[in-house]
Amino acid sequence: MANTTKTTKPSAAKSKSPYLSTDERASMGRDLRDKVPRSSHAGWRPANNRPNPVTLLIKSNIDRMEELVPIRFGRMSESPFAFYRGAAAIMACDLANTPSSGLRVQACGDAHLMNFGGFATPERNIIFDINDLDETLPAPFEWDLKRLAASVVIAAKYLDIPMSHTARLVTDLVREYRERMIDYSSMRALDIWYDKIDLKHYTDRMGDPKVVKEVKKRLKRRIEMEQSKSIPEFLYPKLVTHHGSRPMIKDEPPLIFHPTVKQAPGVVNGYARVIDEYRSTLPDHLQILFDRFHYCDLAIKVVGVGSVGTMCAVMLMMAADNDPLFLQVKEARASVLEPYAGKSLYSNHGQRVVVGQRMMQTATDIFLGWATGANGRNFYIRQLRDVKMSAIIDDWDEGMMRQYGRMCAHALARSHARTGDAAMIAGYMGTGQGFDDAIGEFAVEYASQNQSDYRTFIKAIREGAIEVIKES
Repeated sequence: MANTTKTTKPSAAKSKSPYLSTDERASMGRDLRDKVPRSSHAGWRPANNRPNPVTLLIKSNIDRMEELVPIRFGRMSESPFAFYRGAAAIMACDLANTPSSGLRVQACGDAHLMNFGGFATPERNIIFDINDLDETLPAPFEWDLKRLAASVVIAAKYLDIPMSHTARLVTDLVREYRERMIDYSSMRALDIWYDKIDLKHYTDRMGDPKVVKEVKKRLKRRIEMEQSKSIPEFLYPKLVTHHGSRPMIKDEPPLIFHPTVKQAPGVVNGYARVIDEYRSTLPDHLQILFDRFHYCDLAIKVVGVGSVGTMCAVMLMMAADNDPLFLQVKEARASVLEPYAGKSLYSNHGQRVVVGQRMMQTATDIFLGWATGANGRNFYIRQLRDVKMSAIIDDWDEGMMRQYGRMCAHALARSHARTGDAAMIAGYMGTGQGFDDAIGEFAVEYASQNQSDYRTFIKAIREGAIEVIKES
């Protein structure tokens, strides 16, 4: 295919700051406490004009596929924790009304526990990192940390962990983030960029050795399981059927189905223009690899809670009869942070997500790219499944939750250190426990807000204001 599409460049370049030593930048971070005390992050009080949470959720459904929205709401209705996973837009609005340090990083935008996990690097190593960056955008560092901390409290309540123990879990998580950031503040820039959390060799100097051993044991089993699921011999018969000699993705409505021309106008010409544009966003050496594969089919595939109703699909491409490539095509909409943190520099939100992933993750999928659909929607594209795994928390105890929270905090600190000023952030947080306690207090109180919002949501369902579909 000819490379006819130019990638969109940012409209403005960031001016380079003058050189300052690590100590000078840490001192600047400490000075920020006079303007925004660390204690100001403690607690949670809703704004007087706080929008109704159901109104915000309904607003977030604009331009989603209407027939899938009840599935989204059905998943969110399962528990306060499931509701929290789909309520990033509500918390973004709330975070905008909290004190801001002004220390910006490339934020995840939706840093709850389930958006971290393991995946394979191009070198086939298994690392732990943030694995969902659909909402990524530059924003204050503490917004991600507050969302992660609150998710621990909500998940702990879901698991019936006593609140007195939960409070210690969340302050331990924040302390891990703070201490990791102190470590990163003294590291060389390239060492931060190369740093990774290797699951097979993971250790935690402050963790319980028995729990760390159990975590590694469980992760080893999950890695082996996910590796087996990612091979073509597993995926192909699971997802594909044949109409004569033509391979096609199996319809399994309402979660997998072929789109109409109205839903996906590009189906008429086999998405040729979209595929060509996507190809142009890949590095030249990977375009050669991509050109070995040929388009066969595309079907809508419903994915995680927050994305249900957006135009997400799986694309089947073949290089030979026994050589498939499954690509996940995910619609990228404006980040939930955008109304409060500012617009993206990128006109295509697929590019926003791709650039954010490349900045925040240790390694990214080799087929990560973006395109614009015939209907004007923005997309990013990657392999459908490549040894990607997230947490399954249902049987966790307090020790497992503590260890997993520490791993998430480590990964978040590493990502923020790559894109923000680790010395300033570390200087602002300090070496004492004051910042830990403040974020912990916020997390506990915001979990109560989430519980209240969940009750409002369930009431709207019972009154018929919201339609839900419960999956079997």
